[in-house]
Amino acid sequence: MDGNIMVTYKILCESDLNQEISISELLENEKIAKAIKSEFAKGYRNIALASNTDAVIKIETQKELHTVEVSKNDFADLLVLAEEDANNKKLLKKECDRVELVNIETL
Repeated sequence: MDGNIMVTYKILCESDLNQEISISELLENEKIAKAIKSEFAKGYRNIALASNTDAVIKIETQKELHTVEVSKNDFADLLVLAEEDANNKKLLKKECDRVELVNIETL
């Protein structure tokens, strides 16, 4: 196979936050419900909050994305190559020692 692959990855740390909260969980929280009511229903009484869907909100640490270009022949080793690239760029540290592949794009 001729050609290259552009691999996008991010560095993961021990202290990273990655949490999902459903809309129903948010609406059950008294502080959140009070804030919504005071912002959007000010002056009204007996207001109830409800949601038609149970959508999920993700709360996660924002990360910088890094890229490395590799040969299509190295597809099986993409994670190892991304880790090597991160090591070469000195991105890996004591608390930040993992790599997560975000996108793989053929060129």
